[in-house]
Amino acid sequence: MDTFLSVFEFIKDLGASVMMPIIILIFGLFLRAGFGRSLRAGLTVGVGFIGLNLVIGAMSENLGPAVQAMVEHYGLKLSVIDVGWPAAAAIAFASTVGLVIIPVGLLVNVVMLLTNTTQTVDIDIWDYWHFAFTGALVAILTGSQVIGVVAAVLNMIIIMVIGDVTAPHVQKSLDMPGISLPHGFSAAYAPIAWVFNKLFEMIPGVRDININMEKAQRRFGVFGEPIIIGTALGLIIGIVAGYDVKGVLVLGITMGAVLVLIPKMAALLMEGLLPISDAASDLISKKFRNRGKIYIGLDSAVGVGHPITLSVSLILVPVAVFLAVILPGNTVLPFADLAVIPWMFVLITPLVRGNGFRALVIGVIVLAVGLLISSNLAPLFTQAAIDANFTMPDGATMISSICDGANPLTWAIVRLQDLGIFGLVIVGVIALGLAFWNRVRILREARELRELAEVGADA
Repeated sequence: MDTFLSVFEFIKDLGASVMMPIIILIFGLFLRAGFGRSLRAGLTVGVGFIGLNLVIGAMSENLGPAVQAMVEHYGLKLSVIDVGWPAAAAIAFASTVGLVIIPVGLLVNVVMLLTNTTQTVDIDIWDYWHFAFTGALVAILTGSQVIGVVAAVLNMIIIMVIGDVTAPHVQKSLDMPGISLPHGFSAAYAPIAWVFNKLFEMIPGVRDININMEKAQRRFGVFGEPIIIGTALGLIIGIVAGYDVKGVLVLGITMGAVLVLIPKMAALLMEGLLPISDAASDLISKKFRNRGKIYIGLDSAVGVGHPITLSVSLILVPVAVFLAVILPGNTVLPFADLAVIPWMFVLITPLVRGNGFRALVIGVIVLAVGLLISSNLAPLFTQAAIDANFTMPDGATMISSICDGANPLTWAIVRLQDLGIFGLVIVGVIALGLAFWNRVRILREARELRELAEVGADA
């Protein structure tokens, strides 16, 4: 068993940029795409991930100090420190649930595919840490590692269904055919976006308000382009942070570069995935007529480059700090994870159909609620860190994060355990109910596709 787990530990430690090319190569060979084509696809995806990581790293390295400067400039004092997603991921994988989450997650995905309860082949194995994080907190709360693993599995089932349902919106918004985003953090906000979008549609006047980046670009010409918008937002953040002229200009140019380069890296990623996606579609159409469509599940990093997603996220960076100060009941000082705010919007943006106004309003709401959630989960987060021998920041008595400490789905699953075994039953009924509903939807979609194909053949 130790040897078995050590293999997955090795795979996990490779990181996405190495692990993804290997997975793509194996998947391509399985789909009979050919060795050379599969190898090139895998390497292209790896290069795309390295490019994304470099650009996102530049964003984090420049936004982090700006946030720290804002905190110092305005003398903000809050008791819980936001340690960021890398710390959360390390804590999750260091837990007992984290040790088994990769093999368990792969098994869950296979079972869901075989039972037609998902259409997604989730190759984003590294991000299984989101499910492990939920399981680790549940294990601490209940004192049972078994219940923790079950909670992680139920979390994954819910996210897989959300990934399937949102896939058509994602493909249309991001122009990425054949993919879904079963991401434990991003997907948790999809139901919230869906509900609020419906509410917006019901309110006269409000439903007509829109901030459309494409229309803005056409109306304002060069001043509506992502490079100008990113630069302007970076300059504003630098000014609010109290930077000198040099600091303001550097931050402005860096944020402009981020808005330009992330979509280009995502396009490179898509270039590598297209041959695999086409091969998967061919195989499914020939061998599995009752499957309907099959999606390749990816990290939601491929979607952070959407103009609305990035622009709204940059606007909300100083807003998040302001909310942390004025929000009653909040104890978290947002810091390290402010750079992951775009991940909140990767599925919100497609569901509001690129409406910047709606994305901004929903963003303020989920940030405010997220701060309260992260405050509520801080004791459990801190205990998980202690159990994982995580080095606490100097002077910190409690820690948390925006990702996944502010995750509404994680919070709901964890807090339902306050009801004892009844809470786990509720989560199980919801997860399995969604899986069954998804199966019915998948089979109906497959039947409709067959009927269309038959009509086309007759014509």
